Amino acid sequence: MAGHRLYAMPFASVYPAYVAKAEKKGRTRAEVDEIIRWLTGLSQDQLEARLAAKTDFETFFAEAPKLNPDRDKITGLVCGVRVETVADPLMREIRYLDKLIDELAKGRAMEKILRA
Repeated sequence: MAGHRLYAMPFASVYPAYVAKAEKKGRTRAEVDEIIRWLTGLSQDQLEARLAAKTDFETFFAEAPKLNPDRDKITGLVCGVRVETVADPLMREIRYLDKLIDELAKGRAMEKILRA
C-alpha cells in the first residue's frame, strides 16, 4: 500500500515542501512550525531535533508528546479525500497536517487554522 511507504519516509524530507508551499503564498516557516507544534505538542527544540534525526512519519506521530484534542475539528478535502473519514489513524494524522498547511497557504488566519 502506498501509505506504508509514506510512513517510513523521513518527516524531514516532506517538511521543506510544507515550508515552500507556505512561503510561496507569503506565509512563513515560523507559522508552519507553529501549526506542527499545535498539532503534536512538540516544543520548537523537539521539532528541530526530529527534523535533524530524520524521524519517519510513523515515529514522528507515535512519539508526539500530546496530539491536540481539537484536531478532530479539522475537516475538508486533501487530495480529494475527506480528512475526517480517513480510516487509518496514522494516515489521518498526516492528512490533518496536510490540511492545516493547505489552509495556511490559502491565507486563512492562524486563529482559525489552530481552531481557536
